[in-house]
Amino acid sequence: MGFGVSGSTAIIFLGVLIATGTLYTATSNAAENVLDAQDAESERALERTNTEITIANATYNSTSDVLSVNVTNTGATTLEVDETTLLVDNEYTAPGSTSVDGDTTTNLWYAGQNLTMNYTTTTTPSRVKVVTSTGVAVTNETVVVS
Repeated sequence: MGFGVSGSTAIIFLGVLIATGTLYTATSNAAENVLDAQDAESERALERTNTEITIANATYNSTSDVLSVNVTNTGATTLEVDETTLLVDNEYTAPGSTSVDGDTTTNLWYAGQNLTMNYTTTTTPSRVKVVTSTGVAVTNETVVVS
């Protein structure tokens, strides 16, 4: 048992050492990615829990063909206007204009503030649904026609 056996043993040991180092790096990165994803999901769940909205009223003006939906942010989460979705009779719509407590330039919708969305339609809607960026939704099936 000369140099050949010792050299073979050294090469095998070196291969095992390199394989172990690679395996540790891969598993460490994977575990870190899983922990980051769990933290992000926990943060989204907290935002969902702290989000609450109510539709104050939904009014359709039959002479101007404008549906006006007033929504109040009754939760603790600050919402973004451009990430709030309006569904009219189960169809996605893009409001023609939006305002938060009369301000048409802001995109932030703080707790306690009212969001007004105006949408032009030729048919009288019967159902309105508002969905926030956190997935919280509220439906109003009583649209007042004026």
